[in-house]
Amino acid sequence: MDFRLTEDQAILVEGVRDFLAGVHGAERLRRLDMRDPPRSPELWAELTSMGLPCLLVPVAEGGLGLGLVEAVLIAQELGRAAVAEPIVDTALVAVPWLVARAVPAPYAAIVAGEARIAVAHPVNPWIADLDDATHVIARGSLLARHGDAGAAWESVDPLRRLFASGDIGEGDDLLLDLGALMAAAQLRGLADAMLAQAVAYAGQRQQFGQPIGAFQAVKHHLASVAVAIEFARPVLLRAADAVQHGSRSASIHVSHAKLAAGDAAIQAAETAIQIHGAMGYTYEVDLHFWMKRAWALAGAWGDRALHLGRINAAILRGTLSTGPSHTFV
Repeated sequence: MDFRLTEDQAILVEGVRDFLAGVHGAERLRRLDMRDPPRSPELWAELTSMGLPCLLVPVAEGGLGLGLVEAVLIAQELGRAAVAEPIVDTALVAVPWLVARAVPAPYAAIVAGEARIAVAHPVNPWIADLDDATHVIARGSLLARHGDAGAAWESVDPLRRLFASGDIGEGDDLLLDLGALMAAAQLRGLADAMLAQAVAYAGQRQQFGQPIGAFQAVKHHLASVAVAIEFARPVLLRAADAVQHGSRSASIHVSHAKLAAGDAAIQAAETAIQIHGAMGYTYEVDLHFWMKRAWALAGAWGDRALHLGRINAAILRGTLSTGPSHTFV
C-alpha cells in the first residue's frame, strides 16, 4: 500500500491536531484529574461538535463514512493529546464493529454525541467507562445498559475509568483486532508527545554551561525513540488497511502494530523520564499523564505476550508466509 497521506487525510489530521492542541493541553488534564469522575461534559460536546463521533458512521446514517486508516490517524491524535473521554471506544472501535457485523445501532444518537458505547471483550478483565455508557457491546450484541456499573477499579492512569467485566462469554476476533489497533494508534501518538516533551526539556535544561540536548548520549537516546516511532507508522497503517479489507492476515498485522507502537511508547516514556531526571516521575511534571496512559494502554486489548503469541503461532503453524516474496507483495 501507499503509506503517504492523501491531501484530505492530511487536512483531517491537521484539523484535529490543531483543535485538540487548543482545548486539551496539560492544564485541562490537571483540571480533569481534580474531578470525580474525571470526565467533562463540556469536552464531550466539543469533541462532538468537531464531528469525531460520526467519522466512521455510514453516510446513509448521517456520518462521514471514513475508513480505518483515517480512524487510526485520528486515534493517534487523541493519544497525542491524552484524551481520556471514551471517544475511541465509541467512534473508532464500536462503530466499525457494528457496521461490519451489520448490527442495528442508534447511529443518529452516536452522531449527535448522545450515545456512548462501552466495549467488553474477555481479553480485558475490565470494561472502560461503563458507568457513563448508554450501550455496551457484549456477547456479540449491542445492549442498552441498565443498572449500577459497580465500583470503579483503580488504574495506573488516574483518568481511566475501569469496571469489572464479569462473565461476558467468548470474544469476537474482529472486536479484539479493532480494540488493539486503536490502542496501538493511541500509543504511537502518546510516544510522539512524550518525545516532544523530552526534546523540549533537553533544550531548556542547562548543565556545564549548555543545554543537555547538546550532549551526544542524550541525542542518541532521543534519536532511537524517533526511529521506533517512525518504524511503527507503516506497520500501523498496514494493519488498518488489512482489517478494513478483511485480509486473512489482518490479526497478525494488528498484533505487529500493537507490539511496534507499544514498544515505541514504553521506550519514549523511559527516555523522557531519564531526560527529565528523577523529577520525571513526579506529579508536578506534565509528562506523567502521557506516561501513565502509555503504561495502561500497553496492557489493554492484549499485552505484549498475547500479541507475540499470535505472531509466533501464525509463523510456526505455517499460516503466515514469510520471506521477501511474500512480505512485499
